[in-house]
Amino acid sequence: MITLGIEGALGGFSAAVARNDEIASAAALEGNVALEAGLSAVHSVMQSAGVSIAALDRLAVGIGPGSFTGLRITIAYAKSLAQAWRLPLVGISSFDVLEYGFNIERVLTVVVGRPGVISARYRSAGAVACASGPTLEALRTVLEGIPPAALDVLGAPEDALAALAEAGFAVKSLSAKVAPSAAAVALAGSSLPPAATFHEVRADYGEAPAAKVPKF
Repeated sequence: MITLGIEGALGGFSAAVARNDEIASAAALEGNVALEAGLSAVHSVMQSAGVSIAALDRLAVGIGPGSFTGLRITIAYAKSLAQAWRLPLVGISSFDVLEYGFNIERVLTVVVGRPGVISARYRSAGAVACASGPTLEALRTVLEGIPPAALDVLGAPEDALAALAEAGFAVKSLSAKVAPSAAAVALAGSSLPPAATFHEVRADYGEAPAAKVPKF
């Protein structure tokens, strides 16, 4: 199985090629450069891995939550390339990207959308709760009814970690095991079923849009 993964929701833009559950090539670009340099990064990792379009089995893309602009551009790239190259497309949540490679039964994973706004997912023994919004509000919602205790946390910014500590949680802050994030996308996408249609792969922006269409 050879999978091309691209990701733009978790900061910057990255691309990776996974071959038989190993990363053959990966590249990461810093900043909001997905539009200007994203496709060049895709070409670079494929060339470095010695993989042609015809050799690809599928394409995987990070679907958020996370950066609005990077996510929108990256999903547009993924759908266009998958359609042009006639490849199956797999969408991978940012939460699953950050948690890839861990075997943790109880974990809080946090994705920053913009300053002061997060998306959070709490997972424990098969139960899952998600919330998005201002940091304190999202944390209160996702951890409602959860007694303070030791808690593994992935991706949380300093203000979220401080809020958790103030609430009585003994936080163990963890970093993602797989980098760049497109590498986790490619590896996870190699083992998951692809979407039935490209339309099923949709962006998860986390928070509701700030602007609303007026009603007439």
